[in-house]
This record gives sequence, structure tokens and C-alpha cells, in this order.
Amino acid sequence: MADCCTQRKKLCYCVLLCFLVAGITGGAIGIYKWRYTGLNRWHGKGSTPNFQKIIQERCDTYTQQIRPDSRSRDCQGITQAFMSAFISKDPCKATKEDYQPLIDLAYPTVPCGKAVFWSKTKELAREYAKGRGLLTLEDTLLGFLADGLSWCGEPGSSDLNYQSCPDWKKDCSTNYFSVFWEVLSERFAENACGTVQVVLNGSIENAFDKMSIFGRVEAHNLRSVVMLQAWLVHDPGKPPRDSCSGSSIKELESILNGRNVRFTCRDNLR
Repeated sequence: MADCCTQRKKLCYCVLLCFLVAGITGGAIGIYKWRYTGLNRWHGKGSTPNFQKIIQERCDTYTQQIRPDSRSRDCQGITQAFMSAFISKDPCKATKEDYQPLIDLAYPTVPCGKAVFWSKTKELAREYAKGRGLLTLEDTLLGFLADGLSWCGEPGSSDLNYQSCPDWKKDCSTNYFSVFWEVLSERFAENACGTVQVVLNGSIENAFDKMSIFGRVEAHNLRSVVMLQAWLVHDPGKPPRDSCSGSSIKELESILNGRNVRFTCRDNLR
């Protein structure tokens, strides 16, 4: 009888231990899955590794080597303002006001007549600008800092989300990456004066895309003191698919006419 009770106790202990191990394992797996799927729920790529360090280093490089005349800029303050704009916040609830402290520290100013805009021609536009002493948005301090990077945070967390960030089309348009470039582009356009350029891709069907940053933001924020020259570039090995007489360019011209912005267009810039 005693042996039987002892065996029952052992069996109970074994069953209890199994339940305990299963509970701990299941809980750990559940927490892991919850955290992983939570951080991986967006469709865009995650934050760039070492994001804060890269921002700080780029700021130092820009102010000390690329534009020594901006050496008075507070890179530590700029880096902190950048991080504070989105850390611990819902990545789909960005506002322009979140970036205002950052913009105040490094307003994207460009000398009159030196601005170059682009749409689907980034590298060519930058090459075009560099060869003529002109400046694209990515040549301003904040544009230089953020170029090629991605970033987002999580509500209540001081960490960045390195797994995924919201995609503008698939998740939400009010994400911190998209709103940053919209705010910066808006200021860049508002600051433009004199004769400025835009480099557009004439090898695609709509050289002027009204849903691009240039189409949605920059074209609508140019002032009447601007003369905009559009250059339609074409791939040498491909036939042109749009021209200065095309409907998309006419749409751009209509927007500019409504803002009293003078406009010219030239085809076949190679």
C-alpha cells in the first residue's frame, strides 16, 4: 500500500513537472511570437542598423568637410531632435509638428537659383547638379543625413524597430519616414527662388507623376518668384515615352500656372 502511494506521488510530481515545463515553454514561445510578429507586422524595411550613430557621423562630416560654412550647426542637438521626433511613438501617426524642432535646427536653405528637383531620376539629377554647382534636396544638411536610411520606433519603447517599418502605400502614408521627406521637400520648395531645375524621366509613360514627392509636395509649394526649367531625360537605348508636349507635362504646367510660376521644358537631355 505504501509503495502504491509513493508511486502515485511520483506520478503526480512528474505530471506537475511536465505541465510546468510545458507552461514555461509555451509562454516563452508565445512571448517570442508576439514580439516578433509585432515588430515584423509592417511591409517596409526596418530601421537602418546604427541609425543614431550614422546620423551623428554624417552631421559631423557635412558641417566640417562638405559645408564648412555650416560648422556652427549643433550636430548633437540635431541628432537628438531627429531621434526625439519618432522614438516611443506610433509609427503610423507622424505629424509635421513632430519634425519642427529638427527643421528649426537645420532649415534646408539653398542659394537663389541653385535648387534642382527630381522625380525618378535621383542619381542623374545629383550628377547633373554636381557638375553645375547646383544642389538637390539630398545636398542639404537634413537631406544628407537621412539619404538612403530608414527608421521607425514603437510606442512606449526607446528602441528602433529593426524588423520592419510602415510602407507608404501598404500600411500608412503618415509614417515618420514619409512625413520627414514631405516636410523637408515642402521647405526646400518654399525656399527656392530664381531659375531652378527639375529633372524628369521621359523614358516612362508619365514623366510628371502627380503622386510623387515632386508632384504632391514640391510643385505645389513653389512660389511665384521661381522660374522652373524642366529637363526630360531619355535612356539612350530606349524610345521616349513622354515629351514636353505630353499630357503629364501639361498637367504640371497647369499646376504651375495656378501658382504664377513661369515654366519652360526641354526634351532629350542625355
